[in-house]
Order: sequence, then structure tokens, then C-alpha cells
Amino acid sequence: MKEKRFVASISLITPLFISILIAVMCSAIIMRSDVEFTSATIFPETGLNPILNAVFYLIIVSCSATLIYFLLKIAVHRFLRVLMTIAFFLATFALLVVYLQLLLKILTIELSMLTVFFLAFTLSLFLLKPLMTTSRTLNVFTLAFSGSTGALLGASIPLLSSIYILILLAFYDIISVFYGPIGKIVSLGLEYLPGVTFYYRNIQIGLGDLTFYSMLVSRLLLSFGWLACSAGTLGVLLGSYLSFKMLEKKKIFPGLPFSILFGLSAGILVSTI
Repeated sequence: MKEKRFVASISLITPLFISILIAVMCSAIIMRSDVEFTSATIFPETGLNPILNAVFYLIIVSCSATLIYFLLKIAVHRFLRVLMTIAFFLATFALLVVYLQLLLKILTIELSMLTVFFLAFTLSLFLLKPLMTTSRTLNVFTLAFSGSTGALLGASIPLLSSIYILILLAFYDIISVFYGPIGKIVSLGLEYLPGVTFYYRNIQIGLGDLTFYSMLVSRLLLSFGWLACSAGTLGVLLGSYLSFKMLEKKKIFPGLPFSILFGLSAGILVSTI
């Protein structure tokens, strides 16, 4: 039987839009709380330092991808699954602690840090369940995780560093998908990495792609406002659709280059008007 040919449709951008919408909502919470985040970069935002910050994040991403590939290669699947679950649990716990504190500040409700930690820990344990399945709840978790994480990255990384990070990661995505660890990870199978991809119809969208789309839109909103954010969102969605169109000819295609190019260009262009 002849394999059915993949045809890109505009509906494929739906999960991306939902992830970005979650990021915008989280960014709105950050803005409403009026909390100034400590910069999540090593070097100050002066001179060539933003480029150094971008290189630092690139090293983290590339080393992480290489480590995951190595663990898949040596077939320690159970260990890798446990490791990923623990990593998601810790990251979810940290996200919940941050956003619970922001919401409490907005609502002028005072709770002790011990209570906040307890609530975050309990919710994190509850949210672990989707990672043990391959159901729709796992997709919901992936969208919520990417959106909230991207918003926090956007708020924590200064503008210039964010721009350089996104540009470098877009170039790295091309190399890694076609010649590096990401493409090899996909070929070895993603079933041992719950939560790292979003499954929608007959495509897989990487958690990293969703997170960096959300980071881009969040940074545009926090730096330039709603118009630039809207333009950036449209740019990201257009770039993603073009990436899906490329999948009509290729089995795998990097998700960042087109989306980062169009998203950044549209957002920055509108911000200058």
C-alpha cells in the first residue's frame, strides 16, 4: 500500500497558537504583578556581552541534546525516562512557585513560602501523571509547560541577549536537525522522551520550538507592547506554516529558522513604527 503523502494545512498551527496564547497570558500576569526579574544571563547587557550570553545558552542546549542522544544510543531507556520525568517535575515545581507568588501578589493574598512550596509540590505531583501516558493530557501539559516557560525566559533574559539567543538557536537548529543530535534523536525514537514533543495529527513539534516561540513573543510584549507582540505572533505562525510546507518534501525539518526570522522581523519592524 502506498504511504499517504503529507499535506500541510493551516490548522496545524493551532497548537502553536495555543502555546503562544498561554505565554501571552503568563506575560500579562508578570506585567500586572510589576515584579522585576533578576536577569538569567551571566554577562551584563553591554557591548558584546549579549553575544556571549547567547553562546552560553547555545552551549547548554547543544550539550543537553548531545547527552540525550548519547543516552538513547546506549539504550538506557528506563533511566532516561526517569531522568526526564524528574527534570520535568523539578521544572514544573519551580514554575508553579514563581507563578503562584505572582498571582498572590496581584490578589494581595499573603501566604508563607512554606505554604507556596507545599501547593507547588502537590500540583507538580498531580501534573506528573500526564508524563506517564501518551494521552491528550500529555499534549496539554506540553503546551502549558512550553508557554509558561517561554514567558518566564522572555521576562528573565534582556532584549539584546534574547535576540542573539534566538538567532543562534535558529542556526543551530538547522545544523542539529540535519547533521547533529536532534535529527539522530528523532531517528532513534521519541517514545522514551515523554513531554519533549507535541503530537498533533501526523506531525511532531519539539518542546524547544514551542518554548522559544513563546519566549520570542513574550519578550516582544514586555519590551515593545501589544502591537509588536501581535506582529511577532503572526510572524511565528507564518514561519511555522512554511516549515510544515517543507515537510511535504522532507521527513524532518527544523522548526525555528523560519519562525524566528519572521517573528523577530515582524515584531521589531512594528516596534519602530
